[in-house]
Amino acid sequence: MTRYGSDLVVDLLRGFGIEYAALNPGATFRGLHDSLVNYGGNERPEIILCCHEEISVAIAHGYAKAAGKPMAVGLHDLVGLQHASMAIFNAWCDRVPVLLLGGAGPMAIEHRRPWIDWIHTGLVQGQLVRDYVKWDDQPSSIPSMTEALLRAHRIAVTEPQGPVYVALDAALQEGVVPADTPLPEIARYARPERLQGSPAALDAAAELLARAERPVVLAERLGRHAGAFDALRELAELLAAPVVDLYSHGRPNLANTHPLDLTAAKNDLLREADVILSLDVIDLYGAFAETNPATREPSMIVGAGARVIHITLDDLAARSWVADYQRLVPVEIHIIADTALAVPALVERLRSRAGSEGERTARFHRLKAAHEASREEGWRQARSRWDDVPISPARLAAEVWERIKTESWVLANGALGGWPRRLWEWTRHDAYLGFSGGAGLGYGLGASIGAALAHRGSGRIVVDLQSDGDFLYTPSALWTAAHHHIPLLVVMCNNRSYGNDEVHQELVARARNRPVENKVVGIRLEKPPVDFAGLARSLGVHGEGPVDVPGEIGPALRRALRVIKDQGRPALVDVVMR
Repeated sequence: MTRYGSDLVVDLLRGFGIEYAALNPGATFRGLHDSLVNYGGNERPEIILCCHEEISVAIAHGYAKAAGKPMAVGLHDLVGLQHASMAIFNAWCDRVPVLLLGGAGPMAIEHRRPWIDWIHTGLVQGQLVRDYVKWDDQPSSIPSMTEALLRAHRIAVTEPQGPVYVALDAALQEGVVPADTPLPEIARYARPERLQGSPAALDAAAELLARAERPVVLAERLGRHAGAFDALRELAELLAAPVVDLYSHGRPNLANTHPLDLTAAKNDLLREADVILSLDVIDLYGAFAETNPATREPSMIVGAGARVIHITLDDLAARSWVADYQRLVPVEIHIIADTALAVPALVERLRSRAGSEGERTARFHRLKAAHEASREEGWRQARSRWDDVPISPARLAAEVWERIKTESWVLANGALGGWPRRLWEWTRHDAYLGFSGGAGLGYGLGASIGAALAHRGSGRIVVDLQSDGDFLYTPSALWTAAHHHIPLLVVMCNNRSYGNDEVHQELVARARNRPVENKVVGIRLEKPPVDFAGLARSLGVHGEGPVDVPGEIGPALRRALRVIKDQGRPALVDVVMR
């Protein structure tokens, strides 16, 4: 059988273990599209058809976080790449691997069709996203294309991970590959071993922690690895140290049911700490500061005498264009390391250095009592707003928990004001998949579909606590979920507003002594209100709602879960909220 350049791409994708390729069809990768279907049989990779490139990349983003490996995305030359750019930025800021394959050219002008191929050809195409991908290339021959893809995959999955972009010239895709072209031994191009960190620095960190009287652990992205999640629990118990879980931008790092989870007491703990261990914290200055919402002015809450140990890989991903490296903070010990290796190494060192058992035991019991009081206070506050109309976020979080707590579940998206973590039991590193990374709207639904795709067939209930404003950027993603039978529970947290901006407009109005009631102008989504359940049904998804009475939340969720479990279909429940 004649073999084409795009057939070779499919062989490489299979060799990388790529299971899915999300795409919106485009003429510049028609060769690859044909190869996925007719050469690869639409299996490994299987095409996931999307209606917008931002959805394609968001699906790959969520899939990578749930599956722990990348999927591919097809992007139609410049226009597809521009549509995808916001979602690529999210993946970059979130340090998530995505293999972006762009159709390009033809670069040879004699092969270009008039007009369309000219306006859709970039020089060089990757320039558009170069500042927020780990690497990009535009190979010009079959051997260079093979090496570019090998390098791209290895760079994407090497920590700190991130998206990579390879522009595949249309002529290369559609050209015949010489019969004697070998497929490389892909296992010999695997990612390098992870960084454990300097042994001397780890020794110094262990000594500092062992002598601490009021140690505090801050953790953010550490929970992306199950082993690091387990190691942190052991470290915290060895030290009897409280853990502040900065999960909202990262992942769960310690079970919220663990007695040493003192996330709610973050500011008080940091004010009193003598040694602070920072693990994969994205913004250390932000973690150490309290910001006045009216003036935007931060003030430090950490005592001047506190000594800081900072373990991260983010210094290896710093770029000049976007300041996602955050503000510098002085630290005593700064270790470049993967916490999946560094934290177990610290645990081994601390076993022989632990301080007074009596002091640690007394500290543990004090922290346990504070933890239990915090959990009880969360439920007390939730019950105090139980019958509110519009429905309170706490009531909605509690109702969803009641329906899924006996299931195997994962929260793919949505923090709902922190109520799921306060009320649910997060006991696994993958209980929650975290934030978008770049705060770009349009992430939530696509990423949740990607997570549900990773868990399809497992019986796990994937939940998306979906904000309405974010949803309206990419609503057609529901069609992709319906078309590919991807079971997902979408709970529409419908406050009929871009609520975060209402807060900002109120602050400005008060500061300027202007009418606060005008904060809703240009922000509310209520005239007319969006019929989310009707929109879901029109795209092939089971729709419930709008639910605006607290007592109706439970029955609506039960019906939606029955569709998901019995039929393997996605379902949406629209809840009108405060």
